[in-house]
Amino acid sequence: MPELPEVETVRMGLLPVMEGRVIETAQVNREGLRWPFPPQMAQRLTGARVLGLRRRSKYILGDLDTGETLLIHLGMSGRMLISGAMLGAFHHDHPAPQKHDHVVLMMEGGARVTFNDARRFGAMDLMATGAAEAHPLLAPLGPEPLGNGFSESYLAGRLAGKATPVKSALLDQHIVAGLGNIYVCEVLHRAGISPLRLARDLTSQEAARLVPLIREVLAEAIAAGGSSLRDYRQADGELGYFQHNFRVYDREGAPCPTPGCPGTILRTVQAGRSSFHCPDCQR
Repeated sequence: MPELPEVETVRMGLLPVMEGRVIETAQVNREGLRWPFPPQMAQRLTGARVLGLRRRSKYILGDLDTGETLLIHLGMSGRMLISGAMLGAFHHDHPAPQKHDHVVLMMEGGARVTFNDARRFGAMDLMATGAAEAHPLLAPLGPEPLGNGFSESYLAGRLAGKATPVKSALLDQHIVAGLGNIYVCEVLHRAGISPLRLARDLTSQEAARLVPLIREVLAEAIAAGGSSLRDYRQADGELGYFQHNFRVYDREGAPCPTPGCPGTILRTVQAGRSSFHCPDCQR
């Protein structure tokens, strides 16, 4: 599933063709994806101007001049694909319609934005902009890891006394929004903390040290266009490149990249997810 860097990369890719522009025509090709689409979604989107595109956790939010906000979640395999526009130095012509093109937005200026989702775990919804933060998918979320509400004292306080592995705690969207399996593995390796340690056993200094490392890893991943492992693509169809910088994720059996460490990357399963870490330098 795309994590925060991938979603932020998609949002930035959509900005030039969506922000400030009118959705001239919206075409909805099915009744829903993971959940049903809102009633009359095509009619409610057609003619609306996109005032801004923002991100909350792993959701893209498009604020419209109709007083509504379009919520987009990419799910496991969802892609927002742009055609008919100049993206960088290249013009992407409109491709032939595909089987899994579920929502198509024809934008002012000639661009087409297509929500393609082969596995159909994605979602779209419309809600009143003023009540967006109360939406059931957004209301329970913790602070953004790149925002001011996510601080060393906040994280140390949330981890204190928590009898779950630190990796599970960092994946808890109620504690911090947007982190996923890939980037938590990478953060914990940089911090020298085993994903198997209980959150309550971290010192306040160790917990605090995680905050700048989380921001560092996310910033590097965004700059690289995210990580492409299976389905993820940027809005222009290009791959992300951060997977080439993985230190531990999906590197089982490889030597630890920490200078001077003789360890080998191990894979363990926690709560049904693969964890990758070096047992020698992550304690």
